[in-house]
Amino acid sequence: MSGTDIAAVRRAMEAEITGRTLCDLYERNATEHASRTALNWRAGGVWRTLSWWEYRDQVADVALGLRALGVGHGDFVALMLANRPEHVIADGGAMHAAATPVSIYNTLTSEQIAYIASDCGAKVAVVENRDFATRLEQVKADLPALEHVVLVEDAADYDGREWALSWEELISRGRAARAEQPEDFPAAWRELSPDDPATLIYTSGTTGPPKGVVITHHNVLWELASVERFIDLPTHLRGISYLPLAHVAERAFSHYLHLQKAGLVYFAPDPAEAIEVVQAARPQAFLAVPRVWEKIQSRLLATVEAEPNERKRGIALAAFRAGREAVRCEQAGRPVPLGLRLRRLLFERLVYAKIRERLGLDQCEIAISGAAPLAPDLIEFFAGLGLPIHEAYGMTETTAVTNANRPGRLRIGTVGEAIPGVEVSLADDGEVLARGGNIMAGYYNDEDATLAAVDEEGWLHTGDLGAIDADGYLSITGRKKEILITAGGKNLSPNNIEAAIKQHPLIGQVCALGDQRRFVSALIVLDAESAPEWAARNGIDYSDIASFAADERVVAEVQRAVDQANERLAQVEQVKRFAILPQEWTPESEELTPTMKLRRSVIHAKYADLIDELYRD
Repeated sequence: MSGTDIAAVRRAMEAEITGRTLCDLYERNATEHASRTALNWRAGGVWRTLSWWEYRDQVADVALGLRALGVGHGDFVALMLANRPEHVIADGGAMHAAATPVSIYNTLTSEQIAYIASDCGAKVAVVENRDFATRLEQVKADLPALEHVVLVEDAADYDGREWALSWEELISRGRAARAEQPEDFPAAWRELSPDDPATLIYTSGTTGPPKGVVITHHNVLWELASVERFIDLPTHLRGISYLPLAHVAERAFSHYLHLQKAGLVYFAPDPAEAIEVVQAARPQAFLAVPRVWEKIQSRLLATVEAEPNERKRGIALAAFRAGREAVRCEQAGRPVPLGLRLRRLLFERLVYAKIRERLGLDQCEIAISGAAPLAPDLIEFFAGLGLPIHEAYGMTETTAVTNANRPGRLRIGTVGEAIPGVEVSLADDGEVLARGGNIMAGYYNDEDATLAAVDEEGWLHTGDLGAIDADGYLSITGRKKEILITAGGKNLSPNNIEAAIKQHPLIGQVCALGDQRRFVSALIVLDAESAPEWAARNGIDYSDIASFAADERVVAEVQRAVDQANERLAQVEQVKRFAILPQEWTPESEELTPTMKLRRSVIHAKYADLIDELYRD
């Protein structure tokens, strides 16, 4: 898109959103779509709903309940809840109180929670239950600004503590205030301006202490206006919410886009239940991070491998091969041979349609992956099933997406084209730069970091390295601070090496090593969910992940996975040695961020002796 075209698109988008906030979307939906279902969740084994009118009505009660607690324009409200209606109701209530909601990852420790709550000066926290309240109570003395904690569950456990109250009491206070002064609700949210923060999202802390990214109402509405021009999504979009709402991708997808489309969202409080909820929701759009797609694929393959009927197993494997062959032809711009087209038509009826229906994705119009690179082989696999995965790229600092693949224009190995109005270019060293109305207002309380991230011309320096082809498709080739430079001076991307090895369903996490070393090695963590199934199929008694990791048959299988990955890697990238760890990596054990990214500095420090051992002759 030329500079003139971008300028014209931006003018049109600004004309649409000028003077508006996200509260205007709530107002529109409650007025124009009052009786349509907005929220859908399961309680006591029964699906329950709220209409758009009921949703906004509860938002209003929460807003004035918060105002009754002293929350006002410019204050912050911390949220620690699973994906459930109260999370987005509290989020909307904080906004309508003219305050800023701050969702905090549920896996954080008391000290990490204290850091965020202290940094933003949260005045009220809304938490799910005793577990979260306990973590807050442990550090409450260090949070003088925190005056009240609202518990959605277990509030009775905190009777007698003046700072604690129940969700029902918050609602009751707000409802009473509305009955007494009904004009206070619209007056409160109209205090907001487009430049006020819609949320504060803290980065995962892979390169240091978390930074609070200020995302304004204007940023969000600008992003939504751009996405509307980029992908034709159905009105009243049906989706599910299961990834952390403290992450910009889930927040943009199942919360903000849900508002924009007056959609219907199904909640899955436990990510392990996501597939079950997908089967009930039949979403029209589905977002997953790479680990979710990897798990879905590994379960499909495990099911086929376990099929006792040899004929059925053979048909499924042939269908997978045919799907891949056809996708590779399409991606190479070659016509799909007639025989292959006919086989695919047959397999569509016998295999592909049945798999999509079993997954609950038979009505999915667009499947999306983000947050980390997705292996091209995996995209080929799903595209072959008639479920192409569209990789997208963005950051918290860009209010989610700057680039994406779109239906009918999928280019595997890239993160797609820039969305309308966004400029994406490369610095001299290959760093990806982005500019547009979706770029953050800055880092909260950190002017130096803001100036380092966004230059005088408005370009955000992403820290990612990339390449842009002649058609404008962006490929991410690595991260500036994560590049491995071997002792021989070769620059390598650890992500490529790790993704190749993680193709095996038995492998959960991989950390490639080799900076200033003679060769590449790796630390490998097994997938605790897949391990028992694999053990059963291979005649191994499974008791725990530690003993399983030490079994010589498991070590041999991991060696085969590494050897297969090495066949797809350049010689200098190939893993020469590896160690299988006897435990999992989780956010709680600190090797992973809450978004399941590697904390490389933690890993390098924690396993320094083991890493040195890999390089001993």
